[in-house]
Amino acid sequence: MSYRKFDLEDRLIEFALKISDIVDLLPESRLGKYISGQLIRCGTSTALNYGEAQSAESPNDFIHKMKVILKELRETRVCLKIIERKPLLSKEKIEQIVQENNELIAIFLKSIETAKKNRS
Repeated sequence: MSYRKFDLEDRLIEFALKISDIVDLLPESRLGKYISGQLIRCGTSTALNYGEAQSAESPNDFIHKMKVILKELRETRVCLKIIERKPLLSKEKIEQIVQENNELIAIFLKSIETAKKNRS
C-alpha cells in the first residue's frame, strides 16, 4: 500500500477507507464490536483532522493539530496490534494497513519536528 504519488491529504483519505474495509471484516463478537468502534473513530479522524490542520490559525495551532493526528495514528496502531494478537483477522489481511500506519506516524513525527524548528 504505497501512496507516495498522492499528496498527504489523499493518502490519509485512502488510509481512512482502508480502515473502513478492516472494520467491515471484524467479527461481531464483543471485542470485535468494541475494536470496530474505536478503530473507525481513530483511523478515520486522521484525514478529518488534517483538514483542520491545513487551516491552522498560527504555527502553535498547526503543531497542536498535527499532534492530535499523531495521537490518533498511535491509537490506530494499538487497535491493529490487538486485532493481530487476538487474532480477530489474519496477519495477511492487515499487514499493509499496519505498514501504512507506521509510515504515517513517521511522517507526522518529522512534520511536527520541522514545524517546531520553523516556528522559532
